[in-house]
Amino acid sequence: MLKSIHLTAVIPKELAGKRLDQVLASLFPEHSRARLQEWIRKGDVHIDHGTMSQRLRVKGGEQIVIDTTHAEENSWTAENIPLQIIHEDPALLIINKPAGMVVHPGAGNPQHTLLNALLHYDAGLKTVPRAGIIQRLDKDTSGIMVIARTPECHTQLTAEMQARKIKREYQAIVTGVMTAGGSIDKPIGRHPQKRTRMAVTQRGKPAVTHYRIIRKFPAHTHLLVQLETGRTHQIRVHLAYLRHPLVGDPVYGVRRSLPKGITPALALAIQSFHRQALHAHALTLRHPDTHETLSFTAPLPDDMKHLLVILENDARQHS
Repeated sequence: MLKSIHLTAVIPKELAGKRLDQVLASLFPEHSRARLQEWIRKGDVHIDHGTMSQRLRVKGGEQIVIDTTHAEENSWTAENIPLQIIHEDPALLIINKPAGMVVHPGAGNPQHTLLNALLHYDAGLKTVPRAGIIQRLDKDTSGIMVIARTPECHTQLTAEMQARKIKREYQAIVTGVMTAGGSIDKPIGRHPQKRTRMAVTQRGKPAVTHYRIIRKFPAHTHLLVQLETGRTHQIRVHLAYLRHPLVGDPVYGVRRSLPKGITPALALAIQSFHRQALHAHALTLRHPDTHETLSFTAPLPDDMKHLLVILENDARQHS
């Protein structure tokens, strides 16, 4: 459904010399820069009754009129799917996504996603880009996510995410014993042969992952991981690059025999762990309205807690 949009403003003198798209982003922060640039290209932005390119510099004092239409993102259906709400206020939701839930509808997953659940929980999210979702977690990665409840908050939180001002921490269980924490600074891009996978490649985009050890086990390591960038499958790719893939990772894991000497219980636990052992554990951000710094945590899911108990029992038998 198309929604008519009519916006007017006078360009303040202090914005003189800036590009038109930059000016519009300042005057209408509830709309994304990409959307504003699209309206300029379509000729829907009028300056003193004429049109301008987005790169033209303004003088200040001009009258802006935007007459356009925007497709409301309500073609998706609301579905009554339970959500684990950690925090909510008029500006944002903090949720704990379970493993197995797809974040956004797409090819092969048109329904039963987090987005469908959000639209049922808060019908107002149909007016927010992507129903307020500003980040993605893989289907089989569990954990904490932030949802913007207004277009203005979505624009601001998206900018904060892109500027790396939102801190994200994960807990991971990897194969092999890591000797110390560290950082991985390797670019990530599409795999040159297997196009459905990502890989460390010099043609990729910059990607930085920091990690430190929580607990070492005889043949595995429990890690705390912090993202500096947000590339697709970043943690999974980077840890596999170090030859310490996530336990259970069906894409980047290394198929090999189980470590020698482990207990039957641990062997069974590893063989039956059919997703990557990765959980978005903590999130720190600046509230878009109050500007207060807020921190949230999501407890480990039962499958990872159970695996850690089995790993601990196995370690005792080796001590």
